[in-house]
Amino acid sequence: MDDLMLPLPGLSPVGGKSVVARFDGGCLSSDAGVLVLREIEQRLGVAERLAGCIDDPRAQAQVVHGLAGMIRFRMLMIASDYEDGNDATAMRSDPAFKLAQDVLPSGPDLASQPTLFTP
Repeated sequence: MDDLMLPLPGLSPVGGKSVVARFDGGCLSSDAGVLVLREIEQRLGVAERLAGCIDDPRAQAQVVHGLAGMIRFRMLMIASDYEDGNDATAMRSDPAFKLAQDVLPSGPDLASQPTLFTP
């Protein structure tokens, strides 16, 4: 069957909205595979477990990007062949990466490269 209109079912909602991956929407993101990786990471809870092992000395009231979110973003970037941390600045506004971080495409950008690598 060569129907390019078939949706990819089973993706978790983001911001109370359903996520539907289709193959007829033009060039919105070349990295929609991160949505599948997101489902796997959510079930395994890798980012949350790793974040639980790291002491975060930042003032939590002022934190914009939590440790688990930054770890998840970095893992998804590496899995998507963006192994260079400098790519975070370009990928932080990508709609697929935002959805994978539970952020709507119109929502705030993800962590930038300096945020990910500041001790």
